[in-house]
Amino acid sequence: MHELILITIAGSDRPAVTSAVTGILARHSANILDIGQAVIHDTLSLGLLVEFSAEQDSSPAVKEILYAMHDLDMQVKFQPITLESYAEWVSHHGKKRHIVTLLARQITAEQLSCLTGIMAEQGLNIDNISRLSGRVPLEFEESHAPQKERNTKACVEFSARGEPLSPSSLKAAFTEMASRLDVDIAFQADSMYRRTRRLVCFDMDSTLIEAEVIDELAKAQGVGDQVAEITEQAMTGQIDFNESFARRMALLKGLDESVLADIAANLPITEGAEHLLKTLNKLGYKTAILSGGFNYFGRYLQKKLGIDYVFANELEIENGKVTGRVVGTVVNGERKAELLKELAQKENISLEQVIAVGDGANDLPMLSIAGLGIAFRAKPLVKASAKQAISTLGLDAILYLMGFRDREISSPAPSN
Repeated sequence: MHELILITIAGSDRPAVTSAVTGILARHSANILDIGQAVIHDTLSLGLLVEFSAEQDSSPAVKEILYAMHDLDMQVKFQPITLESYAEWVSHHGKKRHIVTLLARQITAEQLSCLTGIMAEQGLNIDNISRLSGRVPLEFEESHAPQKERNTKACVEFSARGEPLSPSSLKAAFTEMASRLDVDIAFQADSMYRRTRRLVCFDMDSTLIEAEVIDELAKAQGVGDQVAEITEQAMTGQIDFNESFARRMALLKGLDESVLADIAANLPITEGAEHLLKTLNKLGYKTAILSGGFNYFGRYLQKKLGIDYVFANELEIENGKVTGRVVGTVVNGERKAELLKELAQKENISLEQVIAVGDGANDLPMLSIAGLGIAFRAKPLVKASAKQAISTLGLDAILYLMGFRDREISSPAPSN
């Protein structure tokens, strides 16, 4: 009769622990049915599910492992596993899995307790927990500066098995927790598409840059308050984008062309944008700006950030003055979605391989069709409607949702 034993080993991390155990098991012709290892603060936890055939006595192997681990100052435990228990475990293979990503400036026990409690209530079984963010030195953590000013970022990823009992209740619980504890929570199917994204499309205003360009143009024209009010109504979905755009453009009539260069040079780049684009470019991803703003500023950011495609509105200028009109088709929400589809087709990828990022109501069409649609520091309506949302961290937090670890990518040092 086959004998199954779960071997768990713990102690100070050091070389040769895994090789010592597997070497002994190899000499006794054991099979490894499962293996997992983690190191937390230089403490090793190693688990092996081992099979001995009916002809093989496990006792000599167990004895050798006990002696070897004693010599290495490691604790070891042996637990017999029944064939029925193993069969039950195997039956879980193939069940749907999900990735839950917790994003915050700093991870606390309260956040983890609340999150894992929600997952348990929804019948999701956690298989693996990993920290994706880098290590934070204590002297930095103890700084008296507010967390957001210190630009810290923390991320823990959970791999969970099963389907939530009620997807709507799960989303509601995550939303309430995110608001109460100042965190972001992403819930994604663990599919092959999550690991094969190839195109990232960004809104520009209040996404890649921390400003609405049309508002800045309006300030220069002396109609800032009027345009800002219309912009807010459009971004929250109170009025149609095309109508709001026409009304705002009309107020810009007569603006001197020379103002554009000064505004472009002073655009505030969103936290994490440069790091994100640098990483995406390095890894060969295609990137695009799909904006209801203006090509003049999109092309400026294209050059600065190394973006592949820019689609936005073309300001009409006559005799050095803005006419209050645009040339060609207005890039509204529907047009953004069309452009995203066209780019996916051009790059020969599926929509599941596209990431879309935006903050306004006119971004919802493209967010809804992308494999990963992210509402970034968005209005409540947009945040509630999008598949995922990031509000607490910068744009480079998107890399965590893609499964990247800080140690795998070049990350700038936190600013003081």
